[in-house]
Amino acid sequence: MSRDDKRTVGFGCPDTVDPHFMMVNIPQGRTAPVVLVEHFGLRAEHDRLPDELERVELDRQKWSAIADTVRMEFNHRLKEKDIATGRWRVGENRVERLLGKELCVLAWAVEHADIERIPVAITNWLGLKPEERWWLFTMTAAATGGIHDGDVGWRKALRFALTENPTDAEAATQREQPRTRRTKKQLATNAQAALFPPPEDS
Repeated sequence: MSRDDKRTVGFGCPDTVDPHFMMVNIPQGRTAPVVLVEHFGLRAEHDRLPDELERVELDRQKWSAIADTVRMEFNHRLKEKDIATGRWRVGENRVERLLGKELCVLAWAVEHADIERIPVAITNWLGLKPEERWWLFTMTAAATGGIHDGDVGWRKALRFALTENPTDAEAATQREQPRTRRTKKQLATNAQAALFPPPEDS
């Protein structure tokens, strides 16, 4: 398949009629928040879904803290598939639906985290396989996937799982070294600990 057959916009979003993708809205200026909106495309009518769903809002400082890492990670993956790379622009940025899920997982993890914990979240996110990020998105979105669902249930558990359990930062951020991987079982255990913390000693 030639690159012409893989026409995309943004970060791997198919250049077709009404695809399913994640939109990253980056306003002008340096203070307005960045909003991630999932567009369900043709799937919306078929599966009786809304046309779109706002997933998360990030303040500009937190978005700036993750934007470059996400761009590099996604472009590395797109290059491997011989798909045109992307870059963040002011305005609407389309992200292929699976990559969008992965971005959403990181955004959910940092939305209510202290700014100094974001490097830990990035390290742990980089240490996950794409399939593990998709799984985390599915588990979190099932009950707490809206823009106003932050810091409750699985959203809170996700923040705990990615910001409170650091891995080897150097191995995770340098591609020439093997990444530290975490299994779904480990992630589920960490999430469960956040949802159901042990009782305090009386």
